[in-house]
Amino acid sequence: MESASTFLQQGISYAYLIRQVILGSITIGSFTMYISAVTAFTGAMRDILSKLVAIRQFRPYYEAAREYFDMKTTLRLGSGELPRRQQHTLEMRDVSFRYSGQSHDVLRHINLFWKEGERLSLVGENGSGKTTIVKLLTRLYDPTQGAIYLDGVDIRTFDYDAYMGLFSVVFQDFSLFSFSLKENVSLAQSDTASDADVLSALQRSGFTVDMEKLSRGLNTSVYKQFDKTGFEPSGGEAQQIALARALYKNAPMVILDEPTSALDPKAEYRMYHSFNDLIQNKSALYISHRLASCRFCDRIIVVSHGQIIEEGRHDDLMRRDGHYAKLYAMQAGLYKDSEAK
Repeated sequence: MESASTFLQQGISYAYLIRQVILGSITIGSFTMYISAVTAFTGAMRDILSKLVAIRQFRPYYEAAREYFDMKTTLRLGSGELPRRQQHTLEMRDVSFRYSGQSHDVLRHINLFWKEGERLSLVGENGSGKTTIVKLLTRLYDPTQGAIYLDGVDIRTFDYDAYMGLFSVVFQDFSLFSFSLKENVSLAQSDTASDADVLSALQRSGFTVDMEKLSRGLNTSVYKQFDKTGFEPSGGEAQQIALARALYKNAPMVILDEPTSALDPKAEYRMYHSFNDLIQNKSALYISHRLASCRFCDRIIVVSHGQIIEEGRHDDLMRRDGHYAKLYAMQAGLYKDSEAK
């Protein structure tokens, strides 16, 4: 269509100018000059029209971007200082949460108290709301109903960045970057991080790659997009680097969401048995589908369909013979069946 329009415009211009030459109204030199001007004008108009069409096509994207940038933030309204304590308590009081655009709550009337130095374990089926609880505690979202309190004070009143500094978190969907191994562990602190501290965090996380096999030790690039001498970590090694990142941050509250899902059985066993040394005296929240890993936690919280339905220690929950006991028996049965075969 565009080519046909250009051909028609130039055809009419050429016909008119040729007629003027024949009639003697213009000279051959003027004809050449006019033809050049018409060609340049046609090209300019074609570029302008194509830009207008592109703007029209991308207008919905511009409007969506403008709507996003104009959104009022509610996460950074607080400015209060954090309590001056080594350890903290967190409490969810009657918390419900609904994702934008949904017609039902994914969490309903959650009441949860996480005391100083306590090792909590969240268990439940996929979609039960475990990760959503973590995202609310770490203020990636705010509750639709109810409130969360740090040492008895609503967390929305605190400075957002200061509050986020309380947590070392490893989510299921963590990301590593095409930076050096050292930078992946220390992130924003990489300019001041010491090699010894980074190496210590990697060793504590169970990272077993021999540093001598890495071309530049801690300065070896993770992945090879920008450095062909970099190394490609396996799924388990990537998870260990992400765990080392959380340990290096050294925050008072540690949250681990399925931290052993990609580890081999030997590495998983080592982590379970060194968990107390790994976490030290920090408060810890642990999410796992492997219920055997919950036995080293002080309290187990069972979540189902967005509600807390049971809580207690492993032995207590097994004696109750409720939802947790059934899930545990199902997993144990898989191992027994495989052993019998």
